Order: sequence, then structure tokens, then C-alpha cells
Amino acid sequence: MCRWLAYSGEPLQPSVLILDAQHSLVAQSLNSPLGAETVNGDGFGFGWYPAGPDAGSRPAIFHSIEPAWNDQNLRELTDAVRSPLFFAHVRAAAGPPIQQTNCHPFRYEDWLFMHNGFLDGFHLMKRDLVLAVDESLYPNILGTTDSEVLFYLALTLGLQDDPIGAMTKAVRMVEQVGAKHGVKFPMQGTLALSNGSTMWAFRYSTAHRTRSLFHSVAVPELREMYPDAERLSVFGDHAKVVVSEPLNDLPGAFKEVPESTVAILDDEGYRHESFLDDGDD
Repeated sequence: MCRWLAYSGEPLQPSVLILDAQHSLVAQSLNSPLGAETVNGDGFGFGWYPAGPDAGSRPAIFHSIEPAWNDQNLRELTDAVRSPLFFAHVRAAAGPPIQQTNCHPFRYEDWLFMHNGFLDGFHLMKRDLVLAVDESLYPNILGTTDSEVLFYLALTLGLQDDPIGAMTKAVRMVEQVGAKHGVKFPMQGTLALSNGSTMWAFRYSTAHRTRSLFHSVAVPELREMYPDAERLSVFGDHAKVVVSEPLNDLPGAFKEVPESTVAILDDEGYRHESFLDDGDD
């Protein structure tokens, strides 16, 4: 469906990952070996939190319906800013029209959200799910994607206070509404979520055959593994990236996020928790 990456750590020029890495996100937009679609050229988005005294404040976003590989503004912008936490997403549209309001990441106050995947049978479920969104949040839904509805459904269910709990409730609601409409496997996807200080990356599908998701290992560990890799010099010790597929071919540089798992990345590093496995309610 799409490809995405999310970075947190010491402030970094986003172009290092989005454009300049061996298998950068823009390279993946042209050729995505692990993606459901090889080409992801139906627009892109970039969301970033400011560095310095404004760190952690409301993020900025840039959306375009141009293919990422064909937009000079993306290069200009990602070279010009430095950010301690940013999201980037390239889109392969699977139904909803190609328009800026359908480009990820989506923003609400100080939160960013993006999704690779789909809600199967969304045309059957849409009315039920949209009506479940709190009326105070509903006017913020500007596009037509299932992803944006899922985000606002999670916000309705308490995402700002309990991100994992709210996403659990939102996905379970999708599955329940899907079952009511005869949809066998309603949920598919990897999700990224941040409030500017912590990042949550979810990998889950009803069928338990979810899109790929990886995160980098700790930079100090990477430096021990590859002491001559000059490309690592641009990263601080706390740099972490979550990606739809690895950004380089260095063995051991990326770890796959297991099925039905949420990876939590913050100043302490990263950890995994079970997410909606068969034992969850």
C-alpha cells in the first residue's frame, strides 16, 4: 500500500534518511522490494517536530500529490530543517483519491499518525466508524481515507491519555464492525504514532499476515559492529528509526518488529509489547 519511516533521537537533517540513505524512502517510492506495490508514487507527506527550545511542540506538516522522487521542494525542505523526531510517508493509493488531504502523516494538536495498510471493506464500515468519532473531533477529518478515520476513532477512545489502550479499542471496533458486515479480515497495517517525545509503532492485521516493519538497533551497538562505517557518524547515540523496510544492507542493522507487537521508542531506547495477540480481549 505505502512505505513510511519515523525517526527520533538527536536533531538530524531528515534528508539523510528520506533521500540519501542507501535504500532511502524516496528510493523505496520507486522500487519497494518488500511492499505490496513496487511503486509508491501517489503523493507523500513529511511531518516534523522542531528542534531547540521549541522541541516537543506542535509538529509542522508538508503534503504533496507529486511523486516523492519528482518534488524538489522535498529536497529543499529536508535539507533546511533539523528535527529530533519526524515522520515521512510515500503513498500508493488503493481507492481514495489522490489529494493533499489524503496524504499522511495526519496531525491533531501535538500528535502525528501514519498508516501503511487498509481497512478491508471500509465502504461497508465507514458509516459506523465515522459516527463513532466524537462530534468535537469530526470536523477535523478533512480527507476520505480509512487511515484518517482510524486516527480520529483512536483519539475519540482516549489516545492522548493511553495510546496503546486507545489503539487497541479502535482496532477491535474495526474488527467488530467488519464482522457485522461480513468482512473476514478488516484490519491490515503498520501504524506510527507520536506526541513529540515518544514514538509507538504497531504491526498488526486480523489475518496475522501484516505488512513488513523494522527498527534500527542501537547506534553504539552498530558502531561496534561496523567501526569503519563512515555513514554512522551523522547519527547520535540515541538515534532510532522505524521503517517499512531496511534503509541499508548492513547485516544486523535492523530488527523486524514481530507480528501483533507495538514497539515503543523513547529516550530509554526501545522495547516491545504484545498488541492484540490471541490472548487479548
